[in-house]
Amino acid sequence: MQRSFRLLSALLVALGSMVVVAACGSSSSTGSGAGKTGGSVTVVQGTAPDYFDPSLSYTTQGANWGWISYLGLYTYAHAEGTAGTQLIPAIATSQPVISNSGKTYTITIRHGLKYSNGMAVKASDFTFSVERAIKLNWGGASFVTNNVVGATAFSKGAKSISGITADNAAGKIVIHLMRPYGALENVLAFPAMGLLPPNTAMKNLSTSPPAGFGPYELKNVVPNVSYDVSLNPNYAGQAVPGVPAGHVNVHVKIETNTTTEASDVLNNSADVFDWGDTLPPALLSQIQSQSSDRYKAEQTALTLYFFLNTTEKPFNNPLARQAVIMALDRNALARLDSGNLTPDCYFLPALLVGHPTAPCPYGNPAAAPNLAAAKKLVAQAGLTGTPVTVWGQERSPRKEYVDYYASVLNSLGFKATTKIIASASYFPTIETLKLHPQTGFADWQQDFPNPIDFYLLLSKAALQPTGNQNFGEVSDPVIEKGLAKLSGVPSSQLSSVASQWQTLDEYVAKKAYVAVFGYEKTPKFTSNRINFGSLLFHPLYGNDWSSLQLK
Repeated sequence: MQRSFRLLSALLVALGSMVVVAACGSSSSTGSGAGKTGGSVTVVQGTAPDYFDPSLSYTTQGANWGWISYLGLYTYAHAEGTAGTQLIPAIATSQPVISNSGKTYTITIRHGLKYSNGMAVKASDFTFSVERAIKLNWGGASFVTNNVVGATAFSKGAKSISGITADNAAGKIVIHLMRPYGALENVLAFPAMGLLPPNTAMKNLSTSPPAGFGPYELKNVVPNVSYDVSLNPNYAGQAVPGVPAGHVNVHVKIETNTTTEASDVLNNSADVFDWGDTLPPALLSQIQSQSSDRYKAEQTALTLYFFLNTTEKPFNNPLARQAVIMALDRNALARLDSGNLTPDCYFLPALLVGHPTAPCPYGNPAAAPNLAAAKKLVAQAGLTGTPVTVWGQERSPRKEYVDYYASVLNSLGFKATTKIIASASYFPTIETLKLHPQTGFADWQQDFPNPIDFYLLLSKAALQPTGNQNFGEVSDPVIEKGLAKLSGVPSSQLSSVASQWQTLDEYVAKKAYVAVFGYEKTPKFTSNRINFGSLLFHPLYGNDWSSLQLK
């Protein structure tokens, strides 16, 4: 995804049977420092959630409250770093029992749980909740319809999903898949798959959010103005392991001006800056100068890169692609990003299983580039003087990235010009396959923690007339063979194939299919009222509101 929490539903429709896998981690930093329970904090968000109905919401801002207010069968560990990518049982009692060559999942739910409205949680509520998300046209519905038996038929008018059965007496759910699908648990962990009472209306309930099961409740929605995420008083007595009960009530205010948003937190009239927003350059140095108990730049699973079209001259020549990668000064790019860039060369970011540890094939990304050697490669390939159009967005610092990149291409002997277009139309434009853009800026942040979420962008199955995410038009049998082998691995076993993902990512780096320049950091920034040491920064959901505490 381009820095949002929406999934590739349109892309996955095109991919059909392609399977997504989930990552497991082994290390974390869980926060520290003593705070207190009680009180209320104010979070400022620059963008309102797309919906306040869990079956519809599909953005970063919606996920902030969704994962703590609408638990499903599984969720993610409340931890920082790679440990936060681990799937844990929520309403389920344990990991699923997988049988029938990976095509049948049997899941047992916890007994005695109650929704925030007091209704008992039943196994059949899962079936209802999945069907509701499909009926309401949740953006990620294709994860279900492409893989669960009978889900497509249900989306077209069948009365139920034949591939899901539920036994309320036994508390068991059985899910039948059309083919092995290693990412099923990740799909079940989405807030949109959270269980809902069966009397929930089959319509958009954004103005009056439905009851759910979790440590928080979504209340008092004033569209585009504010909403509350309040402690669920009934949760502590039935809390599931690994899902904390929370400490404070959260009031969220929508503030579309990021300068005002940042100023409010800086001046302590608000408490938490939205991690999905960008700190304004005019205030950046002042904010960065705050003590370590108010501000920290957190690493995310976001890769920044320049795509290189492997079907268009000059980048259909591997020497030209190698030259670009050798010539990039990633430290210069980091300065354009106010230091919020970690230079690297690999497509898979450091927070994902499969990120290589081997040296980069075309030089140390933290060192000065070898411009002379890169220029020789261009001359050797006979490509000196080749015209190149560099595509980019008008927003800062992405425009500056592209301006710098064009200057590098010119220094290599190409004749580069930039084509800067409006940010809102940039990706839809370069996703039009018939344009065959030569090169330009791109980024990708995990939809959920797995390597194949990134590798969809390098798969030939991603190539389609519109919505094409494979900007480089890469079609490599080695990649296709690797994806076919790795895609069926259950998420709980992903660590067993980490070395194979590393090998594949090292291969892609050697082939110079993408000119990665690093991974971006995002701000964790609070008022001086917050116990900063206890605030967890989750790799998927950013600031974990259930860990917020007042000093």
